[in-house]
Amino acid sequence: MSLRSRLPIAVAACALAVTALATPAAAGDEWGDDDPQSSSGNHQDQGQGQGQNQGQNQNSRLARGVVTASSLALRSAPNRGGQIIRWAERGEVVSIFCRTNGQSVQGNRQWYLLTDGTWAWGSARYIRTLGSAPRWC
Repeated sequence: MSLRSRLPIAVAACALAVTALATPAAAGDEWGDDDPQSSSGNHQDQGQGQGQNQGQNQNSRLARGVVTASSLALRSAPNRGGQIIRWAERGEVVSIFCRTNGQSVQGNRQWYLLTDGTWAWGSARYIRTLGSAPRWC
């Protein structure tokens, strides 16, 4: 592999490593505080299902989206040159960790970092968000 083809992979790996390191620090930041589910009294009693409740709180911080393309390539970097990690089919509901600007796809520069089994980037042009917009990376 040439340096030109390895560079985007290295950049994506570094970005994922930084995200992974920053995730525990972000657990109590502002993007979870304005979540209506986190303050609505929707929690279980203290004595029951505490571990399960914590998992629900973390999942509520993720945005959701639906794939609108017939088949969408999910990539290692927020551009069309990134290695394809997997394919998502039309109608598939995906979990969105965050969004960033990347290569423009039909006039839309936003890309979403998806957390469904693998960490991969999908063009926002082909993912319709459900509910609130994802936070910025």
